[in-house]
Amino acid sequence: MNKVMVIQGLKLTPDDIKFIKKLIANNPTWNRTQISKQICKQWNWYTPYGQMKDMACRTLLIRLEKLGYISLPSSQNPNINFYRTQSIQYVLHQTNPISADLKELSPIKIETVNTPNQISLFKTFLSLYHYLGFSTTVGENMKYIVFDKHETPLACLLFGSAAWKVENRDKFIGWDAQTRKRNLYLITNNHRFLVLPWVSVKCLASHILGKIAKRINDDWISKYNHPILMLETFVEQRFAGICYKASNWIPVGSTKGRTRNDRYNCIKAPIKDIYLYPINKNYKKELLCY
Repeated sequence: MNKVMVIQGLKLTPDDIKFIKKLIANNPTWNRTQISKQICKQWNWYTPYGQMKDMACRTLLIRLEKLGYISLPSSQNPNINFYRTQSIQYVLHQTNPISADLKELSPIKIETVNTPNQISLFKTFLSLYHYLGFSTTVGENMKYIVFDKHETPLACLLFGSAAWKVENRDKFIGWDAQTRKRNLYLITNNHRFLVLPWVSVKCLASHILGKIAKRINDDWISKYNHPILMLETFVEQRFAGICYKASNWIPVGSTKGRTRNDRYNCIKAPIKDIYLYPINKNYKKELLCY
């Protein structure tokens, strides 16, 4: 390596690579977690709310190893890739049609997904019934399952890391590259929203989005010790995005049909409409702060 490169939003110089290689060599008994935490300490790699960016650092180390710059100690869980890719153990569930007025099912209950049983059910629903399926979540995320007053599942939602760079979103906020890098953690992306296919309830989707918008900031603070100022989502143009429009999400344009890995403008992806939902009236001021 003879030049600066950027991985996980961090600029790495040849001296940085030398530091990592020396750290690994001088501590042959350390595992990957110990190495990543020490790097975070040495580089002062923390969120503005004091949380160590350990997962980001471990991802950085794995990428450096794949590029041939370093050699990491063996993973303490050699079967981790198996567990990530194995077939989901599907949970048996009712698929009886639900067709009713919203008021007949209210109050709607939204639960964060925490227990093993909830996680299995959540994975089952997305894997079987969402067109994008379920994929392992990395970094900060929030999972929800929605129930009616009879404790019958109706829907599920997944929020996670915001997209790194979105031209129309960044223009709407007023971000330059450095301000975006510093404050991106204050936005979360609605990666998945699934109303179960046997559920037909008018206005249910927009009702759920409204309830989520009122609570997700508190949920995020409770779990990650920092607030969320804005929600974002991307809707393929073959879908109308009606529930987001009905919930007052703001359309700010479309993506360019590229992926974050498209360095040479040759990877085609579906063009998606971009929707944003500020959940703090001072969101623009805070997202622009230094």
